[in-house]
Amino acid sequence: MTKETKETKEAETGNADRLLYGCMGLGGGWDTTPYGPADIDAAEAAVEAALESGITTFDHADIYRHGKSEAVFGEVLDRTPGLRERVVVQTKCGIRLADGDRPGIYDLRATSIVRRVEESLTRLRTDVIDVLLLHRPDPLADPDDIASALTSLHQQGLVRRFGVSNMGGAQIAQLRARLEFPLVVNQLEMSLARRDWVEAGVLINTPEAAEGGYPLGTTEYCRANGIGIQAWGALAQGRYTGRQETPDERTTARLVASLAEARNTTPETILLWWLQRHPARIAPVVGSARPERIRACADAAVREPELTHEEWYDLWLTARGAPLP
Repeated sequence: MTKETKETKEAETGNADRLLYGCMGLGGGWDTTPYGPADIDAAEAAVEAALESGITTFDHADIYRHGKSEAVFGEVLDRTPGLRERVVVQTKCGIRLADGDRPGIYDLRATSIVRRVEESLTRLRTDVIDVLLLHRPDPLADPDDIASALTSLHQQGLVRRFGVSNMGGAQIAQLRARLEFPLVVNQLEMSLARRDWVEAGVLINTPEAAEGGYPLGTTEYCRANGIGIQAWGALAQGRYTGRQETPDERTTARLVASLAEARNTTPETILLWWLQRHPARIAPVVGSARPERIRACADAAVREPELTHEEWYDLWLTARGAPLP
């Protein structure tokens, strides 16, 4: 696929890639200690594992490892001639980390968005960001102010496409109404452990509905408006493939392993297939920094989800630990 064709497909679908690699684990510790050669080597190994697994979209945020995740990725791009043309670079802005006694806050003011994008471009050592996501909703943000920043970045050729993260349908609609170009992605926490996105649709008119935090109708809004859905935390922090802390998690892990054996694949792939099997065509983000675990996800990048209707429900209900209403 040519670069132009790849970009056109992404612009049309929002989720052209079935699987993304999340770069949050790259760059060393969650502090301001400078990264070193070993951190660059580790990032290069993770990127190579992702590419070998059929993953070509790399997900960042300006805050990951205090900017070091973007910076080591930029170093990898510099080490590998031609790599930038083979990959899609996605990053986020809108969160300000805690600074001394000041707690972390959200900041989607136009001046902040533009400044953060410029800083990300420098760290990533590229002249354009393929996809920029607004990381979290800022209650003080003016949608017109946000739209002016995004429009300026687009007109300058600094950002090709835009999306959001952790936003509900009504919040997305408010911003879309002020833009002359589409929002192509909404990235949300979704996994077999974080199920409120699917539970919201079946708990209507039940007491449990008030316990969920997922805005009802968001998945449907995104599907109706051509907005791709990406899932962060897709592997559920290893709850079903490594550490199990509850009886339900242990039972679910056994079911996941059994399905993996039956399909000649890995437990990680089963977890990703559970998301991909949904008609919204969810694109999971794999966030492990370990090359072997990245490679364990490869089938989800190249094979259609091989879960039956009943198997999908078996996974949901087992993880849920209770029957449906």
